[in-house]
Amino acid sequence: MSLRPLALAALLALLPGAAHAQACTGRFVNPLTDVCWECLFPLSIGPVSIGSAAGTPDTPNPSASICFCGAPIPRIGLSVGVWEPARLVDASRAPWCFPNLGGLTIAPGLPAGRGRTGASGGDGASGSVWHAHHYVYPLLSWIGALLDLGCLESGGLDLAWASELDPAWLDDELSFLLNPEAALFASLPAQAACAADCAAASAGLPLDPLFWCLGCQGGAYPLTGNVAAHVGGVQASLLAGERLLYRLHRAGLAFGTMGSGALCGHIPMPVMRKSQYRWQMTQPVPATTPFTGCNPTGRSSVLWESLREVPVAGEHFGYLVWRKRNCCLL
Repeated sequence: MSLRPLALAALLALLPGAAHAQACTGRFVNPLTDVCWECLFPLSIGPVSIGSAAGTPDTPNPSASICFCGAPIPRIGLSVGVWEPARLVDASRAPWCFPNLGGLTIAPGLPAGRGRTGASGGDGASGSVWHAHHYVYPLLSWIGALLDLGCLESGGLDLAWASELDPAWLDDELSFLLNPEAALFASLPAQAACAADCAAASAGLPLDPLFWCLGCQGGAYPLTGNVAAHVGGVQASLLAGERLLYRLHRAGLAFGTMGSGALCGHIPMPVMRKSQYRWQMTQPVPATTPFTGCNPTGRSSVLWESLREVPVAGEHFGYLVWRKRNCCLL
């Protein structure tokens, strides 16, 4: 028997470009079984909270129950607050892999760097590289929940941002040119302060003044998918997703929706307030309880990440992002 076919197969396996791509896995989010609906709470009317979910502190709400919006004659409304499931985020080491779209792989023919972990790179590096995607996902308006508050975001599912189309996402140097403030937070004291943010996020809410920290996941800078300290797939994918959201705020593509200033509409928020968001895993194993699913930005994943990274079949991650929304119900 000729050994030529076996030798050719072995040679192709050793070529970097010929390595078999990891299969993209995932599924569409099922609103009935994959969403932690207790994360809606607490609701609020003015400063008064209604309901609660264990371990999920609320952000400060406006002190007055009555609000005024509109011009030239302002209309009187009721100040309400709700946590709304508003966005989806993918984090995958495979380019053009969309776990939250059922594991769909799109091959548009555009070049995109491949993600990796240190072990898969073969160069002794300890970090990982992630692609990320951001979707508009106004779930509450689709199901008409909360009697249609009128100020919740409406529309359809929309892919709003894909890292494969952003040349700076995998390039730390190019990202630095766009966000030169990163140099201010590379010092040891600035990084050491992130320990306090980790503790605060794990016990309650993150420390918004420490905006360069993303709690227990790591530092916000560089605003790329390059994770230098890869502890595990859950931690690293969360960091990539949180950096993505921060990057969108810096680019003016994400807005503030909490507090008195946002009662009449979205407001500019170039520096993301971490306390505005909660993170719930949807892929590969949905986290559907308040303890596992209502995680403020930067909260440690150690207590809930067990068995949520499945070799081969579950190494692509998806998250549902809950956003605090204060609005004036007219």
